[in-house]
Amino acid sequence: MKSCKTRTNIFAICIVLLTCAPWIVYSVPEKFLLVNMTFVPNAKAQGAVCLDGSLPAYHLHRGFGSGARNWLLQFEGGGWCNDVESCLERARSRRGSTKYMNRWAVFSGILSNNASLNPDFYNWNRVKIRYCDGASFAGDSKFDNGTVSLYFRGQRIWRAIILDLLPKGLNRADKALLSGCSAGGLAAFLHCDNFTQLLPSNTSVKCLSDAGFFLDAEGISLNRTMRSFFDKLVVLQGAEQNLDANCTSSHYYPNQCFFPQYTLAYIKTPFFILNSAYDVFQFHHILVPPSADLRGHWNRCKLNPASCNQNQISILQGFRGEMLAALRFFLKYSRTGGTFINSCFAHCQSESQDTWFAAESPRMHNKTIAEAVGDWYFERKVTKEIDCPYPCDTSCHNLIP
Repeated sequence: MKSCKTRTNIFAICIVLLTCAPWIVYSVPEKFLLVNMTFVPNAKAQGAVCLDGSLPAYHLHRGFGSGARNWLLQFEGGGWCNDVESCLERARSRRGSTKYMNRWAVFSGILSNNASLNPDFYNWNRVKIRYCDGASFAGDSKFDNGTVSLYFRGQRIWRAIILDLLPKGLNRADKALLSGCSAGGLAAFLHCDNFTQLLPSNTSVKCLSDAGFFLDAEGISLNRTMRSFFDKLVVLQGAEQNLDANCTSSHYYPNQCFFPQYTLAYIKTPFFILNSAYDVFQFHHILVPPSADLRGHWNRCKLNPASCNQNQISILQGFRGEMLAALRFFLKYSRTGGTFINSCFAHCQSESQDTWFAAESPRMHNKTIAEAVGDWYFERKVTKEIDCPYPCDTSCHNLIP
């Protein structure tokens, strides 16, 4: 069993136990809600299967009261695979097969059903969409060499789950929010307008990406490792056909439209971007990938930002500047968009109660992430928050993996 590293708080301990030892039934603190898995029974007939051919699944907790006709769908994150070897390895794990997933999911943060922990969305119908395709729900192809079969069917999984949810009340939604974290946050960019198209025309639909604004940026070795990675992914999994047609037909190299910074300008649905300017995944895999730091000069800095030297801080500030530059058009011209770009060393902040809405949650202008998202969704206030550069924010939870 692979080791799992996470923060030492009670929620993180629950996640570690559920993830690393799913065969054991654990007692979870009362304030955290456990929701059982629902398989999509007719998915196979639609060719909508996980990498290994298993059925896709989601977790649904019903809304009530004033939220009974409102829906929040949250894409699960979990990286990607871009070659047969890595996808095969993934297919033999919970990242590529529902056979290995825990049947219960913790609903916390934006998924909580507790009004004091999730004031704006606690009584909505809340869905966690499990991730088992390795391409942010965008692929549609198959690999078969006569010995091994891999199903790259993320796009079909997405559609099959929506079709399963529509008769369960999604087709009568008054309000809807499509969100996701990490690779799931990227999926929110890729599927936002399609989500709007699949719902009734009178539904108020908006989208939220948490830690999904992955940059097409050069690292310290001046290589664009993420561009190369995504390019192979798009080709292998047949994702280009499912990318935004307006983006792919523009002057950009079509596969670049897998990056949010290129497709964002074409998204018509109101969108909120929650991201750290020093996102730890991007810091560790885009800015300073292991291949660019073979001697480990960045190891201490990666583990603790306070250990970074002045040159490393300067490079990190440059990365922040590149992210803000990629968002400049959105920040200036989007009338329906919202942002919460803080200066915390973190990755995914919406599903953890610590960072979503708690007494010591990260804040900007004394506003938590939950309050910023709620103000934006319900149009209470214009919400385009940009934090000052590190290390000015003392409210941060620096979540180093």
